[in-house]
Amino acid sequence: MAAGSTYTPIATTTLGSAAASYTFSSIAGTYTDLVLIIAGTVTSNGAGVVARINPDSGTNYSVTTLRGTGSAASSARASNQAQAWLTYGDGFSSTEQSNLIAQIQNYSNSTTYKTVIARNNNPNGSAGAGTEATVNLWRSTSAITSITVQCDTGNLNTGMTLTLYGITAA
Repeated sequence: MAAGSTYTPIATTTLGSAAASYTFSSIAGTYTDLVLIIAGTVTSNGAGVVARINPDSGTNYSVTTLRGTGSAASSARASNQAQAWLTYGDGFSSTEQSNLIAQIQNYSNSTTYKTVIARNNNPNGSAGAGTEATVNLWRSTSAITSITVQCDTGNLNTGMTLTLYGITAA
């Protein structure tokens, strides 16, 4: 028996011009998890890529990150943030494509807080080249129905591709 695809594309866009943000809205609660994939550049080198869920801008997010440059490693933690940090110490490049994948677990569950695990690379950011793994906790039991992606400084750049997948159990 052949296994079926567990990734179902929900929405994808390629920005035709620089944008302050992009929102995935009306996300159906029919999947187990979500996966967000972002590839492209930002207008301000080293800008952090952040997400607001449903679009909660209250201080309901916590983040822990691990970062490596090939010659050094570091970590950081912050509580009571106003957004989920998809990149924390290792923002996107303005000149070379950066890539990010974020897994949003149990997004439609209405009894638990939500976890967002993101991994990204930065070939040329203000913090230097590196890779990063970031874990966010959104302290809300609300089902996720929208996700807004933006930068902490500057904009998402022309040509950036953002894709949201729904994940179903195999």
